[in-house]
Amino acid sequence: MIGSCPRLVPRAPGARWPYHSGMDPRLRAAELFQQAYDAQMRGDLPEAVRLYAFLGDLEEAIACCKRAIEVDPSFGNPYNDIGAYLIERGELDAAIPWLQKAKKATRYEAPQFPRFNLGRVYLAKDMLSAALREFEEALEVQPGYEPALGAIAAVKRRLN
Repeated sequence: MIGSCPRLVPRAPGARWPYHSGMDPRLRAAELFQQAYDAQMRGDLPEAVRLYAFLGDLEEAIACCKRAIEVDPSFGNPYNDIGAYLIERGELDAAIPWLQKAKKATRYEAPQFPRFNLGRVYLAKDMLSAALREFEEALEVQPGYEPALGAIAAVKRRLN
């Protein structure tokens, strides 16, 4: 365990999270988190958001991410997750430095996410050029990333 968080372990795509027998609520939460992450990887953002919202405790989620950063500061996922939780709470300015740290991380499973999330922040702040740049970077690191393609088209329509 990392603090009170389930241990973060690498796993193969599609593999189930490793559990001991008798699943307790924290392990169920870890399973739901994994389902949300898998949905996000597929580009099914509404499903990912639904699952993350179901988990609900953003303060504990942020604390868990901070503990994960203490263990491995080079891993980008928890920086992005903190940024995403802050976006969810409407704290757009507070999310920016976390997402920028995620972009600079040397190890990251899905480097398009912090770029896409920064694009969302800039779009919400009506900073269209900055949003477009981030969405294009997301597409550059993950060609064909559908959410970025849709966001780019939407921003370009607003710019014209």
